[in-house]
Amino acid sequence: MNKRLSSTLSALTAAAGLCAFPPGTAGAATPISQANTTIFGPRVYVFDPDMAAADVNNVANTVFTKQESNQFGTDRYALFFKPGAYNVTFNVGFYTHVAGLGQNPDDVNINGGVNVNAKWMPAANSTCNFWRTFENFAVTPSNGITRIAVSQAAPLRRLHVKGELDLFEFDENWNAGWASGGFLADSLVDGAVVPASQQQWLSRNSKWASWSNAVWNMVFVGSVNTPSGATFPEPPYTVIDRTPIIREKPYLYTSGGQYYVFVPALQTNTQGISWANGPTPGQSLPISQFHIARPETDTAATLNTALSQGKHIVFTPGVYPLNDTLRVNNANTILLGLGVPSLTPTTGKAVIAVADVPGVKIAGLILEAGAVNSPSILEVGPTGSSADHSANPTFLYDLTVRTGGSWVGRNDVGIKINSNHVVGDQLWLWRADHGEGAEWTTNPTKNGLVVNGRNVTIYGLFNEHHNEYQTLWNGNGGRVYFYQSEIPYDIPSQAAWMNGSSNGYASYKVANNVTSHEAWGVGVYSYFRDAPVKLSTAIEVPNVTGVKIHHMTTIWLNGVAGSEITSVINGTGGRVYGSTPATAMRQTVSEFAGTGNPVVDTQAPTTPANLSATASSSSQINLTWSPSSDNVGVTGYTIYRGGTAVGSSGSASYSDTGLAASTAYSYTVRARDAAGNTSGASNTASATTQAGGGTNPPGAEFTTGAVNVNTTQALLWFKTAGFTASYVILHYSYPGLGQQNLNATYNSSTGRWEYTVPNLSAGKVLTYSFTYNKNGAQYDTPNYTWTKP
Repeated sequence: MNKRLSSTLSALTAAAGLCAFPPGTAGAATPISQANTTIFGPRVYVFDPDMAAADVNNVANTVFTKQESNQFGTDRYALFFKPGAYNVTFNVGFYTHVAGLGQNPDDVNINGGVNVNAKWMPAANSTCNFWRTFENFAVTPSNGITRIAVSQAAPLRRLHVKGELDLFEFDENWNAGWASGGFLADSLVDGAVVPASQQQWLSRNSKWASWSNAVWNMVFVGSVNTPSGATFPEPPYTVIDRTPIIREKPYLYTSGGQYYVFVPALQTNTQGISWANGPTPGQSLPISQFHIARPETDTAATLNTALSQGKHIVFTPGVYPLNDTLRVNNANTILLGLGVPSLTPTTGKAVIAVADVPGVKIAGLILEAGAVNSPSILEVGPTGSSADHSANPTFLYDLTVRTGGSWVGRNDVGIKINSNHVVGDQLWLWRADHGEGAEWTTNPTKNGLVVNGRNVTIYGLFNEHHNEYQTLWNGNGGRVYFYQSEIPYDIPSQAAWMNGSSNGYASYKVANNVTSHEAWGVGVYSYFRDAPVKLSTAIEVPNVTGVKIHHMTTIWLNGVAGSEITSVINGTGGRVYGSTPATAMRQTVSEFAGTGNPVVDTQAPTTPANLSATASSSSQINLTWSPSSDNVGVTGYTIYRGGTAVGSSGSASYSDTGLAASTAYSYTVRARDAAGNTSGASNTASATTQAGGGTNPPGAEFTTGAVNVNTTQALLWFKTAGFTASYVILHYSYPGLGQQNLNATYNSSTGRWEYTVPNLSAGKVLTYSFTYNKNGAQYDTPNYTWTKP
């Protein structure tokens, strides 16, 4: 993540920064060995106040040593503290969740310190300090200062800081290193909050003694003691007096020796912390109502079984590869992550799909794209959702959708919201700009967020690096409080990033048919690293009376000479193109209020043409068709099997899975736009699934095979017949090893896509299959088996 800002406490000056590498109580009654023996498994440590402080400190600091720089590792941890006082001091690294287990923050008091430093990066750079969580405890810092030097995806919730809170780190020369956060909610700080070099920050329903400064975009919603007399853009403060609607995030606590999940009540027009005058209002649910998921034992099948039985799910720390979508069909279902767990699809499906039901809560998860392209990662409501959920909205809390970084990933859309009245609270949709697979064509995503539902509200929307619009908002009544977005770094050329005749895709796009939308504190930044690319406008909205955008900022972080953001919104506002003068680096527009009359779109998209159906296995049929066009824009396609809608797609292809072998199926497709106009039905296409058994049918368009290489290796290969594959992905597993998803390499001498599998022994049975791209559409082969001789 390339971020830009250096600061000292006496003066703030801009400079470019890149996220890249250049005393205890004796005689405790409870032994520390019991800390990770609870129902939540070995990666959750539950500390008791009568455990020796030195032992607690040792566990916490051992976890930190392992996780300090483990940016894309698979280890996950939770450090939980039962009610009481603890004399400990420790730092918090990647994928670590620190929380009190009291019903209120002051039930747990840490005397000493809970901090995040940035020593693992040069010059105290905290712009890569992501993916960690702090909630529901009080801390009394021994030196008077709690230091939380973080950037995105490091939420601070339900904290009581009994002292000063600093949101940055000093380097060895006492300069404040780069920082790019961040999120604070339902928290009390007795002293000052000192952001120093923090570029941007959202504070919601919190209180402090004072707030010291701002850099580019500081937004306060429903908070107390906010800066007074603020006049954007100098200083760049945005203050919204009250939070229109919120239900604080559910959290784990213990009482009477039992675990519960507390679900705070839905509240409207609030200001300040929810626990100011007593316990947060809400409802306690016993842990018996939850399925406790463990990565070493749970699968998509076991999790879906639990959901179908009406269970909520607690995900314990770890990485969960899922070969099917988790289907949330029951109202008020809770999916709660402990220890920043990751869920990743292995077969190109969504990770989670929520029915059009009220009151669902999804919190504390990383949803990671897999090697096989997924049309979307999280779908809230199916296409065409229309129910009114205003009395009991679905909430999304502390979610990261990540494409690349840990491994190669691909998806079209990160989060697609089709239901109405959904509320987001701290969302980061990130196409990786560094790490594994971070290349323009290797980890592609079209959009981070697509909103089709009405009256959707988001607090803290961080959305970065996607190949087209970062945010595409098609529904009316949307509200966004704080927006931070970097457009992609790795665009290879201007020609590769054209939106029709316009240079590039706006980061924040409100569709032309929208008649009501409002956003506060919208920041869009550029670092065109690889080519002199231009973006015509950072924000693009319809010029109608119901659309209002408040306090907009564009920043030129760095980039190739000649690169720029040409305007802030709809062609207005100056361009940013360099580091000097100051106006070349930063431009602002204080207010946009539409003046025109809404344009009612009644024109349907054109009918999809040339629908083709091909059976790829005994249980899957792949569909492709020629894309439709529309006067405003096609938002998706609905797929019908035998006249019944069975799915939707954001592109001109679809894979229908879970079918019966040797069975004929017929399909049609209709296109739709954001106004709800629907095209006519396409031509009908039919196909018959293959017979079971997993062998290539006669006349197949590919051949596959396995060749013994030596005593420990085998070569798996895939060869096309009559077409050229753009890419081929191998999926393989064997007893004791879960499914691996890897890019095959094209061997021009053999005309095959190949991959050498290591660590094999005689008698080992390999199960494998391939995913391949043909003419822009993606297909899957059947599964094959091969035994190592």
